[in-house]
Amino acid sequence: QKVQVLPQTVLYIADAETFSGHEECHEQKKARKRNSKETAIALEKLLPKRCQVLGLVTPGIVVTPMGSSSNQPQEIEEGEAGFALLFPKIDGVKIHTFHFSKDLKNRVFDESKFAEAGLKNNPDLRVVLLFGYNSWKSGATRFLHQIVNPLNEKSIILAGGQVESFTSLTSENNNAQPGDACGVVGLAFSGPQIQSATVLLDQDVADERTAEAAMQRLKAANIPEHNTIGFMFACVGRGYRHYKTKRNMEADAFRKFFPNVPLFGFFGHGEIGCDRIVTGNFVLRECNDIKDDLLHGYTTVMTLIHLGSTK
Repeated sequence: QKVQVLPQTVLYIADAETFSGHEECHEQKKARKRNSKETAIALEKLLPKRCQVLGLVTPGIVVTPMGSSSNQPQEIEEGEAGFALLFPKIDGVKIHTFHFSKDLKNRVFDESKFAEAGLKNNPDLRVVLLFGYNSWKSGATRFLHQIVNPLNEKSIILAGGQVESFTSLTSENNNAQPGDACGVVGLAFSGPQIQSATVLLDQDVADERTAEAAMQRLKAANIPEHNTIGFMFACVGRGYRHYKTKRNMEADAFRKFFPNVPLFGFFGHGEIGCDRIVTGNFVLRECNDIKDDLLHGYTTVMTLIHLGSTK
């Protein structure tokens, strides 16, 4: 007997070449260039209508093939690649998408929108994955600060990075962002059973020893490894160029310490995160009452999200 579990939330990430590749056009007997919107619509047609979908396009991909712990996670910095994470209904866990776009008329962000997105007055909020788009636009960095700063609390894990674009957000009725807009999209994970931790690999982490030391800090968080996902958000300037032609360094270091946790993520244009763990009132490092610096360049953010025990 086959048991089918329908996804309620989907996060898919692909590099630009994969997402706007070529397809056969039989009438004209030649390949034509697909645009990203066509690809996004085709993908969404494969999913349940009520499914929340967030799709991102990035310069490179980090993926564990089939999400299986028997497969080695791969840093794919060049060539076509992509993946999709399909989250079913999970008891005690709520996952929802959100989108904040920069209002050209108002310089001040209306923080009441946080409550509408479940990011404020939500005692069960545990993890927020944030992805900025069109970061090269004027005012984009300032707008990202307006989103990140109010969420910079010790009781919430924040992680993510700057992507090239987003292609799907079902609450937006398939409308990807306008070409001249900038903003933030993301996923929020709420539920008392969720545990999470994150570490930042800064520019000084440049060899196998220092990369593994960062993973030891993450391991020290003692997050349960069953029903857990790993995320890696790295700068396009890292990877094999940063490690002097040695490929897959950070993914291999993660695998060494977390052999049963699948790892996913991307290479992007800026990173969001810090060293932080939240289990009760325990914090991985001394934070005092100072807000963490969450926006970085030329770094890697490694994050664990544990979704609770499975029956």
